[in-house]
Amino acid sequence: MRRTPLLLAAALAWAPGLSGQQADSRLTLANYLDLEDVQNPVLSPDGRQIIFTRRWVDKTNDRWESSLWTMNADGSRMRFLVNGSGAHWSPDGTRITFLAPGEPSGTQIFVRWMDAEGATTQITRVERPPNDIEWSPDGRSIAFQAMVPERERWDVSIPSAPQGAKWVESPRIVERLDYRQDRVGFTDQGYQQLFVVPADGGTPRQLTEGPYNAGSPTWTTDGTGILFTSLRVPDADWIWRESEIYRVNLATKEVVALTTRKGLDLSPTPSPNGRWIAYTGYDSTDATWQDTRLYLMNADGSNARMLTPDLDRSPQNLRWAADHSGVYFQVDESGTRNLWFAPLTGAPRAITRGSHTLTVTDISSAGLAVGTRTTALKPNDVVAFELRQPDAFRQLTAVNEDILAGKTLGEVEEIWYPSVDGFRIQGWIIKPPGFDRSKKYPLMLTIHGGPHSMYFGAFNFGWQEHAANGYVVLYTNPRGSTGYGSAFGNAIKNAYPGKDYDDLMAGVDTVIGRGYIDERNLFVYGCSGGGVLTSWIVGHTNRFAAASANCPVTNWLSFVGITDSPGWYRNFAKLPWEDPSEHLRRSPIMYVGNVSTPTMLMTGEMDLRTPIPQTEEYYQALKFRKVPTAMVRFNQEWHGTSSRPSNFLRTQAYLRYWFQRYSKPAT
Repeated sequence: MRRTPLLLAAALAWAPGLSGQQADSRLTLANYLDLEDVQNPVLSPDGRQIIFTRRWVDKTNDRWESSLWTMNADGSRMRFLVNGSGAHWSPDGTRITFLAPGEPSGTQIFVRWMDAEGATTQITRVERPPNDIEWSPDGRSIAFQAMVPERERWDVSIPSAPQGAKWVESPRIVERLDYRQDRVGFTDQGYQQLFVVPADGGTPRQLTEGPYNAGSPTWTTDGTGILFTSLRVPDADWIWRESEIYRVNLATKEVVALTTRKGLDLSPTPSPNGRWIAYTGYDSTDATWQDTRLYLMNADGSNARMLTPDLDRSPQNLRWAADHSGVYFQVDESGTRNLWFAPLTGAPRAITRGSHTLTVTDISSAGLAVGTRTTALKPNDVVAFELRQPDAFRQLTAVNEDILAGKTLGEVEEIWYPSVDGFRIQGWIIKPPGFDRSKKYPLMLTIHGGPHSMYFGAFNFGWQEHAANGYVVLYTNPRGSTGYGSAFGNAIKNAYPGKDYDDLMAGVDTVIGRGYIDERNLFVYGCSGGGVLTSWIVGHTNRFAAASANCPVTNWLSFVGITDSPGWYRNFAKLPWEDPSEHLRRSPIMYVGNVSTPTMLMTGEMDLRTPIPQTEEYYQALKFRKVPTAMVRFNQEWHGTSSRPSNFLRTQAYLRYWFQRYSKPAT
């Protein structure tokens, strides 16, 4: 209660002179509950219709829901179709298949006829959820992937319980290296296998078996087999970053390896004429990050060659040109996503350009491309464009126009700045609506996770809402981020956290140099890898007035044994039982004796990626040293704190409460 006047004073200082009308024009937390998203638009085979997924907040049940909508290719006649997601057109365009809740429980595969009657049939009743569904070329079958549990191998028995006795449930027996997964929990002791089911319904037929995971099923052009990725060798769970491309014969179930190199081979995509297979991958490496390349091989696996030797960016979402002349793909680069094309002969080239996140999800034989597009000031919407006119985007939806109408968003400015060792770092600044350069504003630095990931210059409701509350928001891509080449991504090998800290602080100093930042009110937060760097920052500087380390790793020595990803052992030069010094040197908890910054910690109770004991260790240490701290344990959250809409609202509100609690009053 004693702090209330200070909080109000600080808030008024940061958003001076706001009239009621100005305040009404700013985003509020409540606006989030009306936010929508669009995903995965796909064209009908004749190119005349589009089906896409539309997501919205179910306010009553505190979750995101999905439904399928359809419209003409020009955006007209938009209408609701059915609840579900992940729609795929049948080859003849008469039906779609999609995923939705079904009987007896969980996600199931459905087929809907696209005639006036619109009959819908559930065609699977499997115990474990199917995924990666895909039509056969003749439209008679659907392939999918699902978990197949192993049989219990322990021949152990105990005396039977007396009648009416209430004995404790049998223990869980774990023998796999990977035995749990964030957002899943303890996984069944089994493997992902491939299945095929008649499109009219029936019993799924299992195509693959054995102690190997099979993923990314794709039909061969002639429909006689399915391509997939796997690593079908003994002890595959212990082999790091290796996979091959295989073909399974539909009739005989014979599995043949099409690639055999040491390294990753992914995303098999057969050409329409059946002659070639495009795929991505890279040769084996001990680098912590390596961009993939685009490859081409004959349908039998022979004559493999690289199509993008000079493109140091990862090709994604491969799609063949209708005339077999090359492969379209997406590239994430410097905070943007654009469409590229690699001809069978010659150098790859960019098809689209621009400071946007363009996700192309389908291309018709006539050269019409559809996808989603977002910019710094516009949320995701469905767009279409002709390949011969790649800059002439047609926006087909406006799902958030009602929310943003009359709202003033913060200006977004892209910046590049120098850091140590000659690295140039990209970042963005969001300024509060009604920004006045002559005034001083608090700065909020947000740090992405990964650490191998990338911030895009795309619309972000959370950051815009912080800006609407008077903060200048800074987000950057320090070394280790993807989208800047393999060398940049691998610059933190055996050095994380490290000089990425310098990159972040150089960004802070760059913005301070603009003259409109109140240096007494600097704040920092991040989740996952961002939580690592936040807890590292407060152990190496006291420049920030307050911090929030969300879902962090604070002790690498204990983390590597409790995370759901045992591959983290390989991110250090030596194993901890060989030499723990590197694990300790890179652990934020070893620098807790330097911390004076009020530091909040926010983590999901069910987090298996950065389990909550990591938060508890750091909290206990801070508390022992009497550093102002709080531990916020989010219910019904795995990794992260915002999967539930109400928890997103809490994350935003708790951050600002903590920062305002320790803000310095205006002078």
